Amino acid sequence: MSTDVPSQQVVTKEDQRVATPPMFKVVMHNDDYSTMEFVVEVLLTVFHKSAAEAERIMLTIHHKGADVCGVYPFAVAETKVHKVHTLAREAGYPLRCSLEEV
Repeated sequence: MSTDVPSQQVVTKEDQRVATPPMFKVVMHNDDYSTMEFVVEVLLTVFHKSAAEAERIMLTIHHKGADVCGVYPFAVAETKVHKVHTLAREAGYPLRCSLEEV
């Protein structure tokens, strides 16, 4: 009686490196209609900023025309821009955000 033992194979993984996804800045732009209070509320709810940070970003947007609200992978950044635009339209404001690759 023959006892065939299956041969063992060692499987090695090649050195695999996971590429870091590109990051995108979400930039909020000033307009002449959206209230400062609304901008702060958006920064608090969509971007989860502290009250002090939301106030600082809002003032920079107001005085300089735009400011970065956060840096995220593309899908997250795109979702946040869409959320801002939806909230702004529902409130009757033309508030805009854009994406810039880091």
